[in-house]
Amino acid sequence: MSLMMTSEFQHILRVLNTNIDGKRKAMFAMTKIIGVGKRFSNLICKKAEVDVDRRAGTLSNEEIEKLVAIINNPKQFKVPDWFVNRQRDFTTGKTTQLVINGLIAAVRGDIERMKKIRVHRGIRHFWGHRVRGQHTKTTGRKGKTPGMPGGANAAK
Repeated sequence: MSLMMTSEFQHILRVLNTNIDGKRKAMFAMTKIIGVGKRFSNLICKKAEVDVDRRAGTLSNEEIEKLVAIINNPKQFKVPDWFVNRQRDFTTGKTTQLVINGLIAAVRGDIERMKKIRVHRGIRHFWGHRVRGQHTKTTGRKGKTPGMPGGANAAK
């Protein structure tokens, strides 16, 4: 299938402070937005009645605004609570979908809170160790090798 270029085609779209490639299909192009994955992107395309096989560069301004509205307020469009990425927020207790800066700030705040109350995950973050239970005896040594500066192979 060849890509049909029309006068309305946009090669780069600016959506939620993110550059989106207009040559990619709409569903996969929306995943460039931090906080929007494949499944959520598929869902918002269906809720906005946008064909997932259409190229993102062919979307009209109204369709893009509808997609942004669904991303910002998924509850208004009957997106289930289990589908959003921030369920029962620790400070507010609300379930929301966070994207871009809001998501980054929330994760950073969660990590700082865990460090402050000295839970196991927070201590692991503080030390710079693996957090999710991975084995660390033999893996993950790059950049943290004790002993010679530059590693063991630097002297050779």
